[in-house]
Amino acid sequence: MTGSDAPGARGALTAIALKVLSVAIFVTMSSLIKATGTLPAGQIVFFRSFFAVFPILFFLGFRKELRTAFTTARPLGHIARGVVGVCSMGLTFFALTRLPLPDAITLNYAQPLLVVVFSSLFLGEPIRIYRWSAVVVGLAGVVIISWPELTLLTSGTGFNDQEVLGVLAAFGGAGCSAVAAILVRSLVHSEKTATIVLWFSLVASAVALLTVPLGWQALTWQQTLLLVSAGFCGGIGQIFMTSAYRHAEVSTVAPFEYTSMILAIVVGYLAFGDVPTVHMLIGGAIVVGAGIFIIWRERQLGLARGAARKLVPPG
Repeated sequence: MTGSDAPGARGALTAIALKVLSVAIFVTMSSLIKATGTLPAGQIVFFRSFFAVFPILFFLGFRKELRTAFTTARPLGHIARGVVGVCSMGLTFFALTRLPLPDAITLNYAQPLLVVVFSSLFLGEPIRIYRWSAVVVGLAGVVIISWPELTLLTSGTGFNDQEVLGVLAAFGGAGCSAVAAILVRSLVHSEKTATIVLWFSLVASAVALLTVPLGWQALTWQQTLLLVSAGFCGGIGQIFMTSAYRHAEVSTVAPFEYTSMILAIVVGYLAFGDVPTVHMLIGGAIVVGAGIFIIWRERQLGLARGAARKLVPPG
């Protein structure tokens, strides 16, 4: 049996394929949302969350896991994660409708960098110089991507410029997403993946409905179709992403998240005429490199902790 035929290798290849497929579906979702125009963020969040429930329910029913999927001992934890997640999605979708597609997606790569920062600040996790260095370098990449818009703050347009607001929203969305990731870390110790995903979609739908008084827009049938399709893509992408992490370790799968930058550049150019700038390409490469280094460092630390546990005798 060759190395490529080994079960572990097959599992890793399956995981990578599922991850890349999920990334492609999420980029499609983002493209559909961008194509709807500048709709209220809460309205987009509702369609994205509500219609994502249906493919997830179908999948759980197929796996005969539907009966226990809603059972939880931590409803308040799910609600907190849902509220923070709605803030993240709302800000991210606001940015998506006001920035070129590659920029909006690449700026979201600040999320894993901010997870490191928040884990240190709020959870007291020890973060050593290697990961702090990667965070600083990665955030410098975010500044490079945003530089053309940030320079507008010193001009006459300032905060009235939609792209400036888009950059600020994208960074705010990444920050909220990092907080949501920390909340999920807490939930996974006692909750099933299906439970976390379902509760999030339902809580997000309910919270998004509260934004109706803020002024939802009447939709054309084309916008409705785009938003419903985006919701289904969100649910299907979540299924593929979750399945990917069942076949291989996070450190093996996670780096392929960055294939979304390549897809976003291609789709952005073909569908919206978005031409990537030098700032976006250089800054994006820096952010991706920093993110991959953090993933690699986490893997090394995990291996070291596992080896240490094996050296400690039981009892």
